[in-house]
Formats: sequence, C-alpha cells, structure tokens
Amino acid sequence: MSVSSSVRRVTAAGAIAAAVVGAVALPAAAAQQPARAAHAAVYISRVQYDSPGRDDRSNRSLNAEWVDVTNSTRRAVNLDRWTLRDDAGHTYTFRHVSLAPRATVRVHTGIGRDTRSDLYQDRRNYVWNNSGDTATLRTDRGRIDDAVSWGRDRGHRR
Repeated sequence: MSVSSSVRRVTAAGAIAAAVVGAVALPAAAAQQPARAAHAAVYISRVQYDSPGRDDRSNRSLNAEWVDVTNSTRRAVNLDRWTLRDDAGHTYTFRHVSLAPRATVRVHTGIGRDTRSDLYQDRRNYVWNNSGDTATLRTDRGRIDDAVSWGRDRGHRR
C-alpha cells in the first residue's frame, strides 16, 4: 500500500465520520433554534414593549412603546391593510403605507403625525404587555407574516 492510497483512505474515513457526526448533530442544533430561522421578506425586527421610565400613560411614554417592521427586499412593499396585533386583540391597520426597499418603519402606540419612518396607532393606553405578549404581523389577506413573543416561556419567534 502506497503512502498516497493510505492518505486517501484516511481522508475518506475522516469525511465519512464528519458526515455521520454532522447528521447526528444537526437535529440537536436545529432543535435549539427558534421555530423559524429565516425572516420573511417583511418582518418584525424589534419590539420595545416596556416603555422606559414610569408607565404614566403620557403620550411620550406611550410613544416609547413601539414595534419595528422591516422590509428586507430590494422592492417596495405595499402594507395597505396589513395588521399588527397583540394577544388581547388590539389591532393596528396600516393605511396607505409603502415600505421602501431595505427600510424599517416604527409603529408607536401613542398619538403622533405619521412619517415614512414613524407611524402612530393614536392610542391613549398601552398595547404591549410587559409581562408577556405576542406581536403578530398579518398581510392584507390575513396570512401571518411574522410573530414575535416575549415574557414567561415566550422569548421566541413563532
């Protein structure tokens, strides 16, 4: 047996062993990942559910509670009639909103004047529960596009 055939056999055996270990390790690693590894084209990128400071229901405090919605595509996405909803059923409906390519819009809870980067639900009460909730983004056809949960046993994406 030559040195080169011996090296080839060792290399082949190493490759087979790596494939077997990878096949066994992959399911264990996948089980530790969130339910969905890849983002949708439009997704919830951040949630500020606990307004900094005292929860005094001032407009400033209400607007410090928000959800960021991001478009990861190279094309604008029409969000008209899409909804953002919490577990209690508080629903914000996007009206006449086109989200630019690779852009993010922040949806505040309180009252304000809508811009390209900031939208306002015009509410006088908090929406997102500090102890646990789910922000669900649905398309205009009612399909769940993304959902993010937090709180007791909920720090994950659905």
